[in-house]
Amino acid sequence: MFHSTTILAYKGENESVIGGDGQVTFGNTVLKNNAVKIRKLYNGNILAGFAGSTADAFNLFDMFENILEQKKGDLLKSVVEFSKEWRKDKYLRRLEAMMIVLNREHIFILSGTGDVVEPEDGQIAAIGSGGNYAISAARALNKHSQLGGEGIVKESLKIAADICIYTNHSIKTFILKDEKE
Repeated sequence: MFHSTTILAYKGENESVIGGDGQVTFGNTVLKNNAVKIRKLYNGNILAGFAGSTADAFNLFDMFENILEQKKGDLLKSVVEFSKEWRKDKYLRRLEAMMIVLNREHIFILSGTGDVVEPEDGQIAAIGSGGNYAISAARALNKHSQLGGEGIVKESLKIAADICIYTNHSIKTFILKDEKE
């Protein structure tokens, strides 16, 4: 379990959305309330979020972005190659970190143990200490509300922030929409 963050991703019919809270903690102390733990990668065509330490995030985002460039933005090939590299690296494989990456076709959860997991529903994924709260809320809102993808992500993260002490209400989202919209 990774404390101090909640990242939620949603891949809908016409848009993909990633969101994260802004709280950074050290032990039981809040260090920062407005950190941005999500990024747009590969010319804005890939969304990514991170749960773990800040220094690890920068290293892993850079490593993943380099692989995306090598694979010309092919997310499926990139996550497989990234997982191999992450797992093979003696230092990086010890990181207690996870990532979510998505585009309009795929959504994946990645870990240093070599996991490349596409959610069973192919639509919603969450990581971090508030991840279980956020994904539960997102599944319910997706099924029983008329909210769009960004609304589902924001409301689910707010619910997680109400429950998880390592998650706050300083929420940031990024969206990918189909070009015909």
